[in-house]
Amino acid sequence: MEGGKTALYLHTFINGKRQRKSLELTLYTNPENTEQRRENKMTLELAERMRAQALITLQDKKAGINRKDHSKDNFVSYFEKKGLERFNSSGNYGNWDGSMKQFIKCFGKIVSMEEVDLELVRKFKNYLEFEAKTKHGTPLSQNSRHTYFNKFKACVGLAFREKVIKENIADYIDSFKQGETHREHLTFEELEKLAKTPCTYPNLKHAFLFSCLTGMRWSDINTLHWKQIRHSESNGYEIVFKQQKTGGQEYLPINDSAFDLLPERGSDNDKVFVGIKYSAYLNVVLFRWVVSAGITKHITFHCGRHTHAVLLLTNGIDIYTVSKLLGHKSITTTQIYAQIVDSKKVEAVNSIPRINFS
Repeated sequence: MEGGKTALYLHTFINGKRQRKSLELTLYTNPENTEQRRENKMTLELAERMRAQALITLQDKKAGINRKDHSKDNFVSYFEKKGLERFNSSGNYGNWDGSMKQFIKCFGKIVSMEEVDLELVRKFKNYLEFEAKTKHGTPLSQNSRHTYFNKFKACVGLAFREKVIKENIADYIDSFKQGETHREHLTFEELEKLAKTPCTYPNLKHAFLFSCLTGMRWSDINTLHWKQIRHSESNGYEIVFKQQKTGGQEYLPINDSAFDLLPERGSDNDKVFVGIKYSAYLNVVLFRWVVSAGITKHITFHCGRHTHAVLLLTNGIDIYTVSKLLGHKSITTTQIYAQIVDSKKVEAVNSIPRINFS
């Protein structure tokens, strides 16, 4: 094959007859660098999986087994379905929905499962990087590219695990790197000021402060029921819950200050924090309460989670423990908060007035 590449074919023998089929994959004949050797390795792994799948198909045919064929199913419909399963997690659903909409802009509303191949994945990644626009007509930010492509890859992974597609093709393409983000948070002194400041919506005040002291997201606090709050002689009070965003099962110990914010205990199936609904009005109330406490930072409910992480790190808790308490799947996510703490150290050192030695 021209261009220094070798085409791969699958050879089969059926009833003594040899058949040859192109896998539509190529290898660098003489790889010149690490990247080309890495791509060759991944291509060979993919070819081996395709060979194994072909063998299974032949064995099924010989045994008279008829497996359901999803190759003509619409991937976009599947993408939409998986996004809607996350509807109760507003931030996560929004990212899935945004990713799906970008996918539709790139490929249209009809894409069969058999069309989800390596070339399609590459094309979607290039589209997000060079062509995709926000609703205001500006290029996507680095973090939006990172998020949308990862949601697409997650959808392909689910389709593979549910045997809707035959290969987890997205695993062969690296994700975008995540950009640096500013995560607003409250200092301990600001948290104390806020706790002493009256709020026109007391349940919101208690729920937000509870987030600051536990690191729980709004989606998890909003669905928290009394049966999830338990007590044992060894661990004291803890919350046993499944994170709305990640689906991970968590066992979260809570301290006395957090426990003091809880209302009078109801029945097991009652919500802990009642009468609060995430809305633009709730954000306005939160903003006014923060301003009335003399705090000029732009604080949203999710800043409670950021505050909890920074407070733990500031008080010397190791990053591995903080990662576990926040329910992060990767410690890389937690390291963003560690960078905030480092910047505070720099601020502290530079706050000392300069000495004139002359």
